[in-house]
Amino acid sequence: MTELVRHGLSTARIATHLGISLYGVRSLARSATAKLGLACRAELRNWTGIRKGSARAPSSGANPMHALGPLSQIARRVENLNRARAFWRDLLGLPEHYAFPGLAFYDLGGTRLMLRETGKREEADILYLSVPDIGAAHAHLIEKGADFTGAPHLIHRHPDGCEECMAFLKDDEGRDLALHARITP
Repeated sequence: MTELVRHGLSTARIATHLGISLYGVRSLARSATAKLGLACRAELRNWTGIRKGSARAPSSGANPMHALGPLSQIARRVENLNRARAFWRDLLGLPEHYAFPGLAFYDLGGTRLMLRETGKREEADILYLSVPDIGAAHAHLIEKGADFTGAPHLIHRHPDGCEECMAFLKDDEGRDLALHARITP
């Protein structure tokens, strides 16, 4: 639940995702903030800690930005996910990695394409930049004045234990960018 808050999901979306009530989500959020010694949900959204049992290890002290890039993922907002999946998977023949309600992921020759259903056509897409140590890169960019919307957080744990973490920030025009790391156990 903490990772869903850190990812910016609303109480209603978390409730739907976990299959619990709005009250249940609020209760879990209060419990998490109390256990972490935080004052509110906004502090939980920006909590930079690492979840117990995570494959993400503390930084080795190396320059966290030395390996910025290559582009790891592109997010594309789509009006209708079923129609978009038919185009990207069925018509173009791209391998579909996995799909969740409202999301589908494809392989674009090593760069992942994420389709996210919004119910309307939108122009702004998000670029995801791969980093070897997301915690160190986040701290480094915060020191340089980057405008992050939340702390690095777990997005997905694969069956082999590999964890994918992200942290979102704004570019010079207020558009979304993201740092992305794949951490193998």
